[in-house]
Amino acid sequence: MVERLSPEELKTLFLFEALNPEQLQWLSEHGAVEERSAGEVLFAEGEPATCVWLLLSGTLKLSKAVGGTSVEINRSDHRGAYAGATQAYLGDRVPQRYTATMQSLTAAKFYVLPAADFATMVTEWFPMTLHLLEGLYFGSRASQAQVSQRERLQALGSLTAGLTHELNNPAAATARASSLLRERVAKSRHKLAALARGDIGREQLAVLVDLQEDAVERCAKAPELSPMETNDREDELGDWLDQHDVGLAWDLAPTLVAAGIDVEWVDGAEARVGRKNLETALHWIGYTLETEQLMIEISQASGRISELVTAAKQYSQLDRAPHQWIDVHEGIDSTLVMLSGKLDKKNITVNKEYDRTLPKVPAYPGELNQVWTNLIANAISAMNGKGTLTIRTRLQRPDEVDSPIVVEVCDTGPGVPDDIRERIFEPFFTTKPVGEGTGLGLDISWRIIVNRHGGDIGVESVPGNTRFWVCLPRTESKG
Repeated sequence: MVERLSPEELKTLFLFEALNPEQLQWLSEHGAVEERSAGEVLFAEGEPATCVWLLLSGTLKLSKAVGGTSVEINRSDHRGAYAGATQAYLGDRVPQRYTATMQSLTAAKFYVLPAADFATMVTEWFPMTLHLLEGLYFGSRASQAQVSQRERLQALGSLTAGLTHELNNPAAATARASSLLRERVAKSRHKLAALARGDIGREQLAVLVDLQEDAVERCAKAPELSPMETNDREDELGDWLDQHDVGLAWDLAPTLVAAGIDVEWVDGAEARVGRKNLETALHWIGYTLETEQLMIEISQASGRISELVTAAKQYSQLDRAPHQWIDVHEGIDSTLVMLSGKLDKKNITVNKEYDRTLPKVPAYPGELNQVWTNLIANAISAMNGKGTLTIRTRLQRPDEVDSPIVVEVCDTGPGVPDDIRERIFEPFFTTKPVGEGTGLGLDISWRIIVNRHGGDIGVESVPGNTRFWVCLPRTESKG
């Protein structure tokens, strides 16, 4: 026989205390009393939400699955505490599934109302309240979606500005080097014509070509000198050129030194081409070396452009499926490249403490890159232009098979105050001045990690050492 609650008993529950006798009678007829033993699971997260449960006696616990483990989110022995299909009044406009798991910690008694009856009650008895609740729910969701989009656009704008700045430097270097290269090639042609008009013979021209090739080879292998070493070698070579009547020695010596040419080499060159042809030969070789150095500069600049474009492509994941088995280091590195414009303007040291042996994880790489962007950008902002940014990767439990991997973003800023630490993942909560932050960066990050990847995210902070950590499971998520 089904046990019912009398209207008088229902009225003692705070959720129903303002209802009239007819409404209480209806609830008495449509709901039922159920008893559960200690440790019994009443409903599980993700299952279809079929009932609303109100506690009559005992203690209940609500928990959510986070990072492969069950995390308690609420515990109550308060008579009338409720959980379950509390959004049934929204119908099929939202997924009607339990958002947490409820368990009775002790022997407990509940008043249970089917979801359809709860929806009917709210719809028919409280039409104005229903419209208010619908408006609040969908309005809040729409507002959050719009602000989330604004957050993404702001991040994209910041990254685009940084990328544009980074691309501009090598692009400008390429344009400058190309212009100078045109001049040097023209001068080299003129110098070669002057050699051809002189008394130099075929054998001497062959010697010049050999010297030119040797100089180019030295240029490719030229050692990196300190400013003091460079200055000393330029002075020594400049004096030698002056003593041997080579014009424009002050202009030629730096080019030769940068290419690894020293006094011993020009001594050998004089012996091979003769004093008469020395000046013309050295200037011709100088133009050749300038041309080679400019081509190296163009190659390096174009390589930097290619690196930035590759990083942008990797960051946006335009060429990859939305869900992949990925190496987390690739996304972190591409994010650092995208944020390099911010880092270059500040006195911030970046330390990478990567465990390169970590296995790949199943993930939505584009969304993870948004998490890395939020965490790294926050760390940069927290340090106010000076400090150390450390990014660390490791296994959570190295001695366990399939242990989740952990990514830590650490900064040396002032830290997160104790009184707000529990709120930083709340939507719209921000400590930044009005207009400078939406308060959704960490909320978005939490939803991406927890809801989409079945992982976990948190923070530990003391002044001078703030550590945001992200835990990613190595098994497929249902997110």
